[in-house]
Amino acid sequence: MTERTPVLVLGLGNVVCTDDGAGIAAVHKLIRDYEFPQGVVVLDGGTLGLSLLPLVDSADQVILVDAIGAEGPPGTQVRIEGEEVAPAVYERLSPHQIGVADLLAGASLLDRYPDRVVILGVVPDSIELGLERTPAVQASIPELVVRVVEELRSLGYPPVPSTGSRDEGHGSTAHVARTLGV
Repeated sequence: MTERTPVLVLGLGNVVCTDDGAGIAAVHKLIRDYEFPQGVVVLDGGTLGLSLLPLVDSADQVILVDAIGAEGPPGTQVRIEGEEVAPAVYERLSPHQIGVADLLAGASLLDRYPDRVVILGVVPDSIELGLERTPAVQASIPELVVRVVEELRSLGYPPVPSTGSRDEGHGSTAHVARTLGV
């Protein structure tokens, strides 16, 4: 039997599509700025989609961090939970979210859907090709990080501010892909 992960925080998005990389930026800031208690895994899932299934189906609770097409001006914070998650990932704007929909459907088909899935994100302004996030979305990243920290605290897994430098490669998409053999 696979060892269970109590809480998986998974940043999603495409860093070469402007604001679509907001979830990745938030997760990298989390990894840099915080230390996490045992039982919490924080990773950059990028656009790996269905390849992330072994991570998701072994997690009890999943927090997806992403750019989310929703009502409101760019940079608006969004929280989606429960039965709203599946329709939300099917109706959203980014091509990588098709992979997220497949990922969650795969976990469900295998009867390994996490006990709880929450999406925390921000409304993007643009998902056009580009390496820089728009000003409104870039300005919203610190608040998104705070919201992930608060979510973890509410689950009984409080992160603490980091006291030392962290390996920038740990938790990255490349690190995750190597771990999964992708």
